[in-house]
Amino acid sequence: MATTSKRTERKRPVGRRAAGRRAAGARVPVLFRPASRLTKHVLLIVFGLFMLYPLLWMISSSVKPEEVIFREPGLVPSEVTGENYTGGWDALTHSFGYYMWNSAVITGLAVVGNLVACSLAAYAFARLEFPFKKLWFAIMLVSIMLPHHVTVVPQYIAFSKIDWINTIWPIILPKFLATDAFFIFLMVQFIRTLPRELDEAAAIDGAGHLRTFLQVVMPLCMPALATTAIFTFIWTWNDFFTQNLYLTNSDNLTAPVALRHFMDTSGDSSWGPMFAMSIISLGPIFGFFLAGQKYLVRGVATTGLK
Repeated sequence: MATTSKRTERKRPVGRRAAGRRAAGARVPVLFRPASRLTKHVLLIVFGLFMLYPLLWMISSSVKPEEVIFREPGLVPSEVTGENYTGGWDALTHSFGYYMWNSAVITGLAVVGNLVACSLAAYAFARLEFPFKKLWFAIMLVSIMLPHHVTVVPQYIAFSKIDWINTIWPIILPKFLATDAFFIFLMVQFIRTLPRELDEAAAIDGAGHLRTFLQVVMPLCMPALATTAIFTFIWTWNDFFTQNLYLTNSDNLTAPVALRHFMDTSGDSSWGPMFAMSIISLGPIFGFFLAGQKYLVRGVATTGLK
């Protein structure tokens, strides 16, 4: 026993010296050095300012007199005026708030349509069993790669035959028919992460598929639903092509299409009012995005994990 304890005492200093040498020889990774972190943050700030420059320039131009906008292209205006906002608000046939309301109605209905239809389709693909399920799911995924412009002509012909041109139905109805395959796939992947034991427990309590969908699955899918709502809101609010194609009457114009009326092909464009109304039209997008940002990040981060 004495011999063993002496051997142990002899080995301890050796271990300590070896550990000391390893600690002294260890190097801090380059990415974790203070100078490297500072450089990374500086580069990110510079890149962020570079990306934000067009927006900052538009904000600056919206408060400049119209004759100064292109004469002084800097960010700091030498003259500040609010005439672009007051004049641009009432420059068209209706006030710009009227077109903002049209956009809000179309966008709100589109969000509701995608949330209802895409969530129902996603629940069917993720939880139900029906003939040719994998085939229909594959067709749905292939439709994501189909360009939107390929379907424009047949859709326009179909809607014109039922006299729906210059109404909001060609824009709203496809949303209630689950035509946005991207959101269906997003929700399918999210629902698959939920344990099936929850569905089995609901079935034991006597719940059918509709009750399980409404009371069990949907409350747990809030991140995916928020992601769908945010992207649908942004894409529909900024959609110029579809709205300009189907809405030709001045009473039905939305904010993106109304902004086009500030520009004139002859070169006599109202740049100041257009920039001012563009800033106002961006307000709802920023507000809606900031309100659901935490759900958006959570929904994108957890989609596809099992």
